[in-house]
Amino acid sequence: MGRQWLQKKREINAAKRGKIFTKLVREITVAAKSGSPDPAMNARLAVAVEAARKASVPNDTIARAIKKASGGEGVDLELVTFEGFAPHKVPVIVECMTDNRNRTAPDMRVLFRDGQMGAKVGFFFDHVGLVEATHAGAGTDLESAAIEAGAQNVEPLEHPPEGQVGARFFTDPTDLDAVTGVLRKSGWSVTASEMGYLAKDALELPDDQRKDVEAFLEAIDDHDDVHRIYTALK
Repeated sequence: MGRQWLQKKREINAAKRGKIFTKLVREITVAAKSGSPDPAMNARLAVAVEAARKASVPNDTIARAIKKASGGEGVDLELVTFEGFAPHKVPVIVECMTDNRNRTAPDMRVLFRDGQMGAKVGFFFDHVGLVEATHAGAGTDLESAAIEAGAQNVEPLEHPPEGQVGARFFTDPTDLDAVTGVLRKSGWSVTASEMGYLAKDALELPDDQRKDVEAFLEAIDDHDDVHRIYTALK
């Protein structure tokens, strides 16, 4: 006895880091498939690569992900979307990156057992480009920054770094790369640039029901194939 707990903790942390690496590499794959495989010509890919490097993803892993996305080698991943309801009728959209949808779909059905998989909920959301970024100028006006970048809307980030301003910019799907590029050139540090879904009307639930939904979403997010989850939970 004595230090078994430390080894267990290390194993848990290693597993968590492995899942983070997997999601970062998949974002590189998606970004590279959406445009040029050259980060200098693809702002979304540049953001994904930068995020992976900050998380200490090895350079050769990053290079392989880009090569796979451009058809150079390896298994071809596809983006598969699942729609339905979480507990308490909260609309949810789950995006998976998988090399075998026949494996992923049954897993999702099991994970949706406390909800309802297959219900069409897309009309509860707008399909948009999402850019999250921070700026060292604490007094930066978000509305002006959004207009200059060509974003449709903007909202403050919940917990920006101390002394900085943080924002989430919403764009037309076709404008995502352009808005990302303008923000980076304007001194914003872009931490996320991706296609996503924005709930038209977010639902507010009592604490006990919210915990049910959060537990449901966390279980889905733990699946290796899950890339992004979007929900109408406020």
